[in-house]
Amino acid sequence: MESMGKKKPRSRRSFTPEFKAEIVELCRRGDRSVGQIAKDFDLTETAVRLWVSQAEVEAGERDGLTSSEREELAAPRRENRRLREDVEVLKRATAFFAKETR
Repeated sequence: MESMGKKKPRSRRSFTPEFKAEIVELCRRGDRSVGQIAKDFDLTETAVRLWVSQAEVEAGERDGLTSSEREELAAPRRENRRLREDVEVLKRATAFFAKETR
């Protein structure tokens, strides 16, 4: 009874840009629906729709951030997060050594 209706979670898969481009092209042809293409290739419909949307952004057909723009924004955010962590460690070290000298 327990296993009825429960699926095991699938491990996260990664796909090559070429594969994604092929799937997007199939969707653009319009021969089959996005849902049918996703089912045929054992993909989630959500993932396929995201790939199509991102391809439209890259082609300038839709507003949004391109992949390169996303990376430009992500790099400083990563650096800021790392620097905040460094500052937090230094604050803790300062507090620790301030107690030691009293």
